[in-house]
Amino acid sequence: MSHRSVVSISLAIALSSPALALAQESGQPFWSGDWYLSVGVAGFSAPKFEGSSHNEFKFSPLISVGRQGAGPRFSSRNDNPSFALIDKGAFRAGIVGKFVPSRDAGDDSDLKGLRKVKWGAEAGGFVEVYPTDFLRARAEVRQGIRSHDGVVADLAVDAFTDIAPNLQLSGGPRATFATAGYYDAYYGVSAKHAAASGLDPYKPSSGIQSYGAGTAITWKATENLSASSFLEYKRLAGPAADSSLVRDRGSKNQVVIGVSATYKFNFSLQ
Repeated sequence: MSHRSVVSISLAIALSSPALALAQESGQPFWSGDWYLSVGVAGFSAPKFEGSSHNEFKFSPLISVGRQGAGPRFSSRNDNPSFALIDKGAFRAGIVGKFVPSRDAGDDSDLKGLRKVKWGAEAGGFVEVYPTDFLRARAEVRQGIRSHDGVVADLAVDAFTDIAPNLQLSGGPRATFATAGYYDAYYGVSAKHAAASGLDPYKPSSGIQSYGAGTAITWKATENLSASSFLEYKRLAGPAADSSLVRDRGSKNQVVIGVSATYKFNFSLQ
């Protein structure tokens, strides 16, 4: 097991400890209480691969599990499947995961001659804070498993307000950072692959991957059912923007536009 994998597991244990301690003090098991499971799907137009200049239509699942709370609750399609171990209304923290699909020349001819990225996952922790009842800040830190051996950190701030009954407008800035292990898998070009692809060799380091902003309009059809339309823009930066793959065959500008729907199931555990 790698050092970074141990760090991710340790983080999950650390985040769970306060919740377990509170449960023990109250004489109730950790899982006792009111919970929710939110599931859904998003359909959207997005770059064929990170850094591509061509878009295609894709689907992705939306999953979140946590305790019911009296405080404000906001969710974004950018949130990866997560499990809240601590939920104090204005502060939530827990474990998070992300499925990472494979990537090879079959996805786009621009990837011809480059190494295949295996399917895998990213696992780690998340923290989100509500400084006010209309603002949420969320951070995710995930360790790559199988597909890459880097660490990826996503940061996002969203302001949200009701512009009509059951209609919410939200949006804010985003940024992503990553270590060299992530960049090497997706943006690196070894001497061997440079000869096969025709791209210049490139050995990336760690740093910022992208920055940008997103916005969404969400309609709360019922107490548990909601639907959204969204638009996201990000600009590749740092090691990602410097890659010969992006410079010669791709684009630093990445746009995602689509719709989503989610349904929340409420349940109690004793």
